[in-house]
Amino acid sequence: MPKHNKRRTKRVKNLIVVSTLSAVLLAISTYAWFIGLRTVHVSAFEVEIAGVESLLLSLDGKTFHEEVTINAENFDDENVVYSGHTNNWSKLVPMSSIGEMDSNVSRMKLFEKASLTATPGGYRLLASRVNNYADGNPEREGYIAFDLFIQNKSGPQYIDELDIADEESIYLTVDSAVTVSTNGVKNTGIENSVRVAFAQIGRVHGETDKDETGQDKITAISCKNDEEKGITGICRTAQIWEPNDTNHVENAIKWYNKSCKKRIGAELRTTEAYEGNCNELTDGLAYPTYAINQPITSDDKVDIYDGEAYNTYIGSEEYLTPYNYFTDTYKYEAGTARKEFMSLAPNSITKVRVYIYLEGQDIDNYDFAQIGKAISINFGFTKQRFTEDDIDYNGPLVNAQLGPNGEDLTPPRVSIIGDERLELTVGAEFTDEGATAEDPQKDSNPIDLTDEIKAVGTVNTNVAGTYYITYKVTDVAGNLGTAVRTVIVNPEP
Repeated sequence: MPKHNKRRTKRVKNLIVVSTLSAVLLAISTYAWFIGLRTVHVSAFEVEIAGVESLLLSLDGKTFHEEVTINAENFDDENVVYSGHTNNWSKLVPMSSIGEMDSNVSRMKLFEKASLTATPGGYRLLASRVNNYADGNPEREGYIAFDLFIQNKSGPQYIDELDIADEESIYLTVDSAVTVSTNGVKNTGIENSVRVAFAQIGRVHGETDKDETGQDKITAISCKNDEEKGITGICRTAQIWEPNDTNHVENAIKWYNKSCKKRIGAELRTTEAYEGNCNELTDGLAYPTYAINQPITSDDKVDIYDGEAYNTYIGSEEYLTPYNYFTDTYKYEAGTARKEFMSLAPNSITKVRVYIYLEGQDIDNYDFAQIGKAISINFGFTKQRFTEDDIDYNGPLVNAQLGPNGEDLTPPRVSIIGDERLELTVGAEFTDEGATAEDPQKDSNPIDLTDEIKAVGTVNTNVAGTYYITYKVTDVAGNLGTAVRTVIVNPEP
């Protein structure tokens, strides 16, 4: 097996945070923000968060554990979260954000649709800021928000001054994913439109006492420095994760092709301002999301498709930002190429505000989309930049690893058949050779899971670009194994 054909499928060590949003039950309703602003109702939602000894977790700033759970039943329970919290459990309404923070209230800026009118080339968009910025006010309906306190016990030293160069790198695990559950309705675009934002508010010394006084100090962490309390404000732009960045559902592409026309003029209401078709969308390629960065009025003349990648118009860049999300594409980078997700200071307790919402400006957010029943969001972080597969490790972890109670912790091994990375020229033929998979068993032969593999992603050799095919398989214990083939289609010379 070639060195890089083995993927990062073994259990990741030094796991910091693994969050499982299980049983997110969604009422059957459209969620397109552009036309009807219909909502997706969350009737059940649970977050299970696990850590390790060197990185403990808390929801109340007082009790720190390796595992915590927050759900619709306990998110406002004083035994789980601190008094005066602003955790928000709500129906999901499409919104838009570039992760910018409001340091006055330590909240992330979110924007919602204020109005929308059809134009000859799309839809005029008006947007207002979600009113979560009044001091003392709770978060608003339309998204999920909660505080997570992370105690990083790495190293004895704590540095009060904020300097990202003094912090430790954190990486997103390869098994982080947004998927439609067994009872859900797939291929509607919901799994493409979900965003998860991680906003670091501030931090204190990691050895802060966990008594009531210490809890008050920890929960009082805000974006503002407070030397008397030893609070270092962080308030840097939130890191936003965009899952499934290269997967686009068929109906979203059809909707875009029918509803978008190329914009050649600043006016929105005249047919003379539009000519020809918008740029083609291709499944398997990542496209930017032109997220809203400030309120938009009718005088601003903003169309929902404004942007060079879609209707080619660049006159609205003051209001729309082609935001650089952390995408699944980055997640699969190996070894030294792995991109840092965020960083935490050694020997610190950091307050992180987690937001979960639907990005209304995502190209896969289209009218007529319906989602039913269940969707799952799983995400995790690790300090480990390399995995055993990155360095072709062949030690004891080759055999199945068991947990303290005998549970199976080893993901299946997925091996790509043929080249893991291919370069073709536009017009060339491409045949997916697939992959094989086996589930290691302690003291027995591995179980062949090749027939259970699901391949996600397509390659269009008629359009230049970088395509990814992800091979996924799950064993009976629920462990996920993955491998990714990269296919680069180059333009004709």
